[in-house]
Amino acid sequence: MEQLVSRVRAAFQTGRSRPLSFRLQQLRALQRMVQECQKEILGALAQDLHKSEFNAYSQEVVNVLGELDHVLDNLPEWITPEPVKKNFLTMMDEAYVHSEPLGVVLIIGAWNYPFVLSIQPLIGAIAAGNAVIVKPSELSEKTATLLAKILPQYLDKELYCVINGGVKETTELLKQRFDHILYTGSTGVGRIVMEAAAKHLTPVTLELGGKSPCYIDKDCNLDIACRRVTWGKYMNCGQTCIAPDYILCEPSLQSQIVEKIKETVKEFYGEEIKKSPDYERIINLRHFKRVTNLLEGQKIAFGGETDEATRYIAPTVLTDVNPNSKVMQEEIFGPVLPIVPVKSADEAIQFINQREKPLALYVFSNNNKLIKRMIEETSSGGVTGNDVIMHFTLNSLPFGGVESRTHPDGKSQETITEMTCGERSRGNPSLG
Repeated sequence: MEQLVSRVRAAFQTGRSRPLSFRLQQLRALQRMVQECQKEILGALAQDLHKSEFNAYSQEVVNVLGELDHVLDNLPEWITPEPVKKNFLTMMDEAYVHSEPLGVVLIIGAWNYPFVLSIQPLIGAIAAGNAVIVKPSELSEKTATLLAKILPQYLDKELYCVINGGVKETTELLKQRFDHILYTGSTGVGRIVMEAAAKHLTPVTLELGGKSPCYIDKDCNLDIACRRVTWGKYMNCGQTCIAPDYILCEPSLQSQIVEKIKETVKEFYGEEIKKSPDYERIINLRHFKRVTNLLEGQKIAFGGETDEATRYIAPTVLTDVNPNSKVMQEEIFGPVLPIVPVKSADEAIQFINQREKPLALYVFSNNNKLIKRMIEETSSGGVTGNDVIMHFTLNSLPFGGVESRTHPDGKSQETITEMTCGERSRGNPSLG
């Protein structure tokens, strides 16, 4: 690993990754790769996660192509030195901010969206003029193997490389010095990455997820709320970092929510969900057992069927869930949706604030004052009113947890998207 990182660093030090023309050339080559290898990419995602061609394309490929278009259109402006305001002593001087690449970047990808969560950060790293080592998740084996095969066919082999392997290889990589590390995955591994980076004072970008609450107010369009929650929760078999993790609502709404979600699941996936081409599977047996163990002792109002041989877990709703139960202690990352009864919005706000700050918060209500209040009195990485997931689809908004990015004045930055209650069509974005 040390020799590999040294070779990549030597390639970076030649300076050839810095010119705008080279960056644009590499990004266009990456664009061709996605377009020309699309069939192979979709096939690998189908093998890893049982994704249909439509889901794989709409959740992963289209997002990468959109990111490439956005970067190619804006990169010349982004790298232009930015003049700054001068004072009396420097009025005759030239003062500006000049952006430069950091150096060698390590990207540790995730298995739940294994293509987009490896390629999207690669796009940013190339655009900034860096050299890159990509370490895809070994759990999404087919996609990882494909990336190692096709990336060298299109990109500079000395500046950009793929390393496959498991814990051993990742551990060895983390012993090396990088100039930035990007990791998407669990909190536990995030701590390991940060500890390793600290030895070299390497800056780190972590995208870790968490338990994202969804408050459903009694004054809302319940049909639309349940339809959108169903879409966001069960997309990719619940293996999405900003999926609604649990519902908070008044007790009287529970049975109505269950019935409407049940109806929507039937509409989305048909009578025999297991045979639906649009319903994915849990990534591996370990995660299958982890999710099924969360069902122990719970009141299953809908779903609950499992098949270990195919790693199938049906869309499931739990009711009257105890806040102290196992299913409420960790991010579910599967197709299990607990409903926790609360007496009021006041109690919902208190419930959210007593727990770790979530990556996302969702509020369904016709009362705009209540939505504003939920935003003001809670803290989360992003908020979407009367919808789920959609704030992620705007590249004009920042994405991440509360601690992940700050304003220049030091205040935490929050992403907020408010949707109307009217129904509308929408695509399937890809998420970590």
